[in-house]
Amino acid sequence: MHDVVAFLNNIVWGYVLIYMLVLAGIWFTIRLKAIQFRHFFHMFSVMRHSRTGDSASISSFQALCTTLAARVGTGNLMGVAVAISLGGPGAVFWMWVIALVGMATAFAESTLAQLYKEKDHLGRFRGGPAFYMRKGLKSPAMALVFSICLFFGYGFVFGAVQANSISDAFNGSYGIDPVYTGAVITVLTAIIVVGGLKNIARFAELVVPFMGVAYVLVALFVISMNVSAVPDIFADIVGSAFGLREAGSGLVGAAIMQGIKRGLYSNEAGMGSAPNAAAAATPYPPHPVSQGYVQMLGVFLDTIVLCTCTALIILMSGIPLGQEFGIQLTQQALANQVGDWGSDFISIAILFFGFTSIVANYAYAENSLSFIGLDNKLGKLFFNLVFLVMIFYGSVATLGEVIAMADLGVGLMTIVNVTAIVLLTKSLVFVAKDYNQHLDAGKLPEFKIDEQQEQDMRLTKNIWRH
Repeated sequence: MHDVVAFLNNIVWGYVLIYMLVLAGIWFTIRLKAIQFRHFFHMFSVMRHSRTGDSASISSFQALCTTLAARVGTGNLMGVAVAISLGGPGAVFWMWVIALVGMATAFAESTLAQLYKEKDHLGRFRGGPAFYMRKGLKSPAMALVFSICLFFGYGFVFGAVQANSISDAFNGSYGIDPVYTGAVITVLTAIIVVGGLKNIARFAELVVPFMGVAYVLVALFVISMNVSAVPDIFADIVGSAFGLREAGSGLVGAAIMQGIKRGLYSNEAGMGSAPNAAAAATPYPPHPVSQGYVQMLGVFLDTIVLCTCTALIILMSGIPLGQEFGIQLTQQALANQVGDWGSDFISIAILFFGFTSIVANYAYAENSLSFIGLDNKLGKLFFNLVFLVMIFYGSVATLGEVIAMADLGVGLMTIVNVTAIVLLTKSLVFVAKDYNQHLDAGKLPEFKIDEQQEQDMRLTKNIWRH
């Protein structure tokens, strides 16, 4: 099984996904007129009223926290360490690149998810890639393929990766057997996810901002202690990315591969995961594009801010690369800077970040059930059991096993989703232009279309007509 996964990963990542992601990011950057740079400050201003919502949905802020809960976890603490261990400091540069171009891709997929959303039998908004594939592209087959990939990735694999990092961190810091850590995580997950997306969103809204700010403050403290080394570290990152440093001259390919792999796994731009939460939000301004800005900000905060914090902590520590691997490298790096409490802090951070990721993963996977015929009592029971079993398995498995499966899950989802959003570029550009026209006129953007436009774009009836 390991050999099969490795073979498929080599094809998906070595020959398809790297080029696909970069080209898609450039495509959307051009078609949206560099929106991630042109409207950089506007994406922050959209958050001003982000707590606006209603009883039938989650707020934009809750949607951002839910997607950050899934993004901010092993990708930031363990993923950066893996990228640097295998690809050298240059991998960090390529994480930045894929994030900057990926911001446009994240904008595209979340805007489309809002545009093609619908209401379920309880009056709650639901949507995501499977919905815009079925409606916008009139392709139920594509929606089914994506839903299977989503179910595999978020229902089976990604929770295992998060659980692995948590158990590894506590084993490294306190010598706790991963079996016990895995059992506790599994029970706590079962308690949280019973309440569904709104419960998960409320949990994420409380935990993610607190831990995110705490982590950044600790990183800034470490940076202030080593501020004179910052220019050399950035020079090393850029030089190693292009093989300009002697030690990194043979690592350029590995730096690019690991940077893009771990960057995508961290920020999830183009994967088709964040749109599931974005579609469930009540947008403010009342326009599908506002959720595009919210999720574009999520990519920036995740990779450009938090991943950079981890990279600087590791590269400032003086630990020779290759001695430690994964989350224990991040723990040891911080402990070298601030003392033993640094390792404890990373353990607590990965517990909160990883656990919020696990429960957000559940919400994403649950959104795929209706497309694969499991949206019934028996199907949900099967899903719940598999999800919880995989969390426990991830706690006791080796990092190499779970991360290889995660790479495959990410790759398959992304290929299907990026293909769909590129095919829907015309609808994307139309709604982005509509938003910008309101903005340029000094008006609050509000999406209003007539019945003919609704039919032409194949939107849910009356979802955007009031």
